[in-house]
Amino acid sequence: MTVLTELTPFTYHVLILMVVLFIKSLVSHFIAHEPLRFFKFYCLQLGNKVNNSKNSTSHQTIAGLLALLVTLIPIAIILWLFADFVAVDYIWQGLLLYLALGSLNLGQINKSIAQALVAKQNYLAKQTLKPLLLRETEQLSQVGLSKAAIEMQLLRSVQQIYVVSFLFVSFGPLAALSYRLLLEMHYCWNTKLAQYKHFGFYSQLFIQLIQWLPSRFMALLILLSTVGQGSVLFWRLTRVHLFKLNNDFVMAIFAFSLAVRLGGVAMYQQEKLRKLAFNDLGKQPEPRDIIKATKKMNLAIYSSLLLLALLAVGWQLAFNA
Repeated sequence: MTVLTELTPFTYHVLILMVVLFIKSLVSHFIAHEPLRFFKFYCLQLGNKVNNSKNSTSHQTIAGLLALLVTLIPIAIILWLFADFVAVDYIWQGLLLYLALGSLNLGQINKSIAQALVAKQNYLAKQTLKPLLLRETEQLSQVGLSKAAIEMQLLRSVQQIYVVSFLFVSFGPLAALSYRLLLEMHYCWNTKLAQYKHFGFYSQLFIQLIQWLPSRFMALLILLSTVGQGSVLFWRLTRVHLFKLNNDFVMAIFAFSLAVRLGGVAMYQQEKLRKLAFNDLGKQPEPRDIIKATKKMNLAIYSSLLLLALLAVGWQLAFNA
């Protein structure tokens, strides 16, 4: 298409992003699928094969780094070389972006969880939420399930949608897919699990470095949505987390914007892990807060897409001028 060749690379990527998001949202609405489930299976088998808890801490850490590099580098090189043989560039880029993006039906899932909790069907809510969480759900109360559902949607939306989109627009489809593969390795080798405490060190570190900037953008957009509702106070209470290499900042902003408590103790492999709690003065989450959280997440994502579209149009007009 001659029209596409006249677009700047930035506008070109924004256009592809919009189209792929629409297609994936439509597909996810009717079909629940995970394009990277085979890669996840590979990572689990690789971790079981390579990771040896009897080795020293340094050996486990180095083994985790080597497993990451041996897995990611060949895939990136093959995809980079294969791109030269693709005749229709926008289809190839769209396909890689489609694979990199996470599920876009988290709002639907959380709505069904909220409905189950309102109907006192806690077991159904636990079974629905369990595949999406690393933590154990068997002992969670209605409050715990509400909190877990909110945190799950926030973190997955940030990591699998917002950061992926940011990398695609900024650096291209290969960067976005490489990050998503790295994220799947981090999920499989999460340091919260005892056997991967050292093995998953580098996968966690790289993910934290990559997602730091885009996650801060999203947190600030969520903060802007609270203007007139205590946004200045929220900023003062949460800015201490701004430069941390974790999700504390976005989690704290989200907790204050919803006026609920997030974070705290979670169970992993029958052991309690005490995490930082946010907004201790807020109320405990309820099923209706799950719906509110979905609306806030959608507002942040749609606002970002609108700003991105306006920026792309302005950039294109300036380029043409």
